[in-house]
Amino acid sequence: MNVTDTAKYTQETGGSSVSANGQSVSGMNDMFLKLLVAQVQNQDPLNPTDGTEYVGQLAQLSQVQSMERVASLMQNSSIMMDNLQTLTTANLVGQNVMVQTDRVEVQDDSVLNGRLTLEHPASSVTVHVKDAVGNEHKIDLGRQQAGLVDFTLDAKKMGLPEGKYTLSVVTDTAEQSIPVEIGGTVSNVRIPLKGGVTMLKIAGLGEVPYSSISQFGGQASGTRRT
Repeated sequence: MNVTDTAKYTQETGGSSVSANGQSVSGMNDMFLKLLVAQVQNQDPLNPTDGTEYVGQLAQLSQVQSMERVASLMQNSSIMMDNLQTLTTANLVGQNVMVQTDRVEVQDDSVLNGRLTLEHPASSVTVHVKDAVGNEHKIDLGRQQAGLVDFTLDAKKMGLPEGKYTLSVVTDTAEQSIPVEIGGTVSNVRIPLKGGVTMLKIAGLGEVPYSSISQFGGQASGTRRT
């Protein structure tokens, strides 16, 4: 008679039954020992269970206990990481950061400082700024070497109406998916009440996930001073 048969036996004979549904791992350990004792007591005297089967079942119990300890350690580590991230993001208020993004929110006097990263040198580099209805404005950066390339998006000089825009980069080398970063100052940090990604509100970008930050510190974007 194995452990499963013993559980069925105790239910049929009116003995103490234990439901595995919703049972915690520690509760399952206790259930395992009870069923193992019941198995020994109720085995067929003419066909006793091989002792190696008991050893195997005890080994399974040991594995379950080890898994419980690992799960507990992982949960504690996750809680510590969440708390550490909360403390870190709270200290970002008022700090300048660089965010990898292809979307910006501009006002009439916005001046956004950005940069892009080229894998290859190019004779012609252009940042395309497109509004919600498809109108495009261009920032011509001319010839550039491979690596980091700074640029400025000046809404007033470019005649950009207030609104949301998407950014893309085109070169004469046909390089694809060129990453763009925008600098800004963190004005507040929002931690979702029901868990999830911590969100940062940054001038010129709106709310962005914490994971989008590519650099702490740097040149902030802002509005034109008159």
